[in-house]
Amino acid sequence: MTPKKRDTVPTDIEMAACGSTGGRDSSAHRISWSTREPFGVGHVPAWARGRHRQDPPLRRFIDSFKRDPIRRISTHGIYGHGHPEQYRDSDHHAADSSDAYSSEIPREQNHGSHYFDLHAANVRTANTSLARELKGRHLQMIAIGGSVGTGLFVASGKCLFLGGPAALIIAYAFVGCMLWCTIQALGELAVAFPVAGSFSSYSTRFLDPAWGFAMGWNYALQWLTVLPLELVAASITIGYWNDHLDKAIFITVFLIVVIIINLFGIKGYGEAEFVFSLVKIIAVIGFIILATVINIGGFPGDEAQGITGTGYIGGRYWTDPGAFHNGFKGLCSVFVSAAFAFTGTELVGLAAAETANPRKSLPTAIKQVFWRIAVFYIVSLTLIGLIVPYNHPRLLGNPKKESYSVSDASHSPFVIAIESASIKILPGIMNAVILIAVLSVGNSAVFGSSRTLAALADQRQAPQILSYVDRKGRPLFAILFAALVGLIGYLVDLKVQADVLNWLLAVSGLSSIFTWGSICLCHIRFRRAWASRGRSLSQLSFTAQAGVAGSYIGLGLNVFVLIAQFWTAAFPIVTFTDNQDSHHASATEVVQTFFLQYLCVPIVGAFYLCHKLWFRTKVVRSADMDLDTGRRRDVNLTVLKAMEREEVEGWPRWKRVYRFFC
Repeated sequence: MTPKKRDTVPTDIEMAACGSTGGRDSSAHRISWSTREPFGVGHVPAWARGRHRQDPPLRRFIDSFKRDPIRRISTHGIYGHGHPEQYRDSDHHAADSSDAYSSEIPREQNHGSHYFDLHAANVRTANTSLARELKGRHLQMIAIGGSVGTGLFVASGKCLFLGGPAALIIAYAFVGCMLWCTIQALGELAVAFPVAGSFSSYSTRFLDPAWGFAMGWNYALQWLTVLPLELVAASITIGYWNDHLDKAIFITVFLIVVIIINLFGIKGYGEAEFVFSLVKIIAVIGFIILATVINIGGFPGDEAQGITGTGYIGGRYWTDPGAFHNGFKGLCSVFVSAAFAFTGTELVGLAAAETANPRKSLPTAIKQVFWRIAVFYIVSLTLIGLIVPYNHPRLLGNPKKESYSVSDASHSPFVIAIESASIKILPGIMNAVILIAVLSVGNSAVFGSSRTLAALADQRQAPQILSYVDRKGRPLFAILFAALVGLIGYLVDLKVQADVLNWLLAVSGLSSIFTWGSICLCHIRFRRAWASRGRSLSQLSFTAQAGVAGSYIGLGLNVFVLIAQFWTAAFPIVTFTDNQDSHHASATEVVQTFFLQYLCVPIVGAFYLCHKLWFRTKVVRSADMDLDTGRRRDVNLTVLKAMEREEVEGWPRWKRVYRFFC
């Protein structure tokens, strides 16, 4: 009987450290790091499985939380590339790839207290220990409905009040166009560089390490503050059925559920988002059908039973009270609220580092964003503007309201629209959908913050303990840190909870605008460096459909939103906390409103300046950009593209259009 051939230790990670020549683009002078799936990430050889079967289940469970030494990436031998002479170490300069599998993990060298090693940061993020277990269906659902939550279902009511139905559609179409260009740029970068940290790592690599530090912490803080907000929103939503129970009970339940999902690893997160997104997709499509029926008078009511209906509505509310509210300032006021509703779309790029096959899965998921913008936002909000007047007393921002809370689902225009038709069962179902959407965003908040914090720690831009990744590919301490921040949600029963939550919301208000603008700028700089090396776009597995022009458009629109938000924050229509008309508000309330809506800008500036002054980093020049470390190299890419073109040429035109968008 022939014995089975024993699996050999794979050598997917190429660790040949060579000298760097700064601007030259030669593989002989650059470190080559493959981003193929390394040993232990989603795959364990037969000899390792046999060894682990001998351990009892409890021992295996405990060991799963330990760091796997085989999966740890040592940066031994890469220091000294392009560094000043005082940072070089001749003892380690001649290290070769054989050190990668040495039983002794060499210590990293100390280059001084004020030096940032950009090359080492790129290497660490390119060779993460995160598990590559996300499939194409997971990414598609994350792209279509992964982050749809209170931004669409609740905060859209504030947009409707501030700008009116026409401004609502214009603003969401404006932000949707901006986001489509941005996500296309992100798709090109993420397919080429499926590294940990994604866009924050791209800012460090292609722009400036100080700006990457600011963007990384900006994005992490965004999701860290969103988590308690969503937990509070979920507990308030429960009050629709029973408002006598202590909300802290549900804060505990929902926080435990979200943490357990993330402790199941990336596959657990992907499966949960698949289910959550499926529910949201069905709900939004069902609402679109229902809203159409309401608009054409499908629920006339029954006077004998005391049921009041809406009758035929058509475009009635576009005439009375009108299509616009508060003029051009009302339109500008809607932009940031609309951006808040789109927050989380970029999670597709962040998940690239944990995707089994980025080249196949990411382009398909990126193209789904078009349908999310068109169906989820434009169509549904057009119908909202038709069947809910902007002066409805329950909408957020209305001065007739005594309270203001973006977390309260009872102010959702979706719920108001259904209740206006006197349908008894459906408002409860819609609140249940909002509850699921809120939990989904909370789940994404833990995922987004933990992965960003782990990537920052890998780049030595955050405490090193946050970079701990166990044998299941989970950044445990980063997840634990996010859970600790989620405890802020217990302020829901205190009198000061509204003020605390408003300031938390202020931290994350403009974060997405900075993130999206940085993605577009990274794409522009990457394309410039790529062309300066004489490389062709055919060498890239996926190119943005909008091209570099789309990135310029996206960057310009992001800057415009920042300017518009400054204007509307300095001269608000209503105050942020009590919905009081700004003409009758005190100077203190107006100043407070400004900082509640523009607080993110000084926070980002402080992060950037602190890192800049401490490390004295410079803007990365095109000639010095690292275009190889972590770049995915697909074998026979030219042949694969030729085969795809031949296949598409035989398709009918409608199928080509479908392939372009889907």
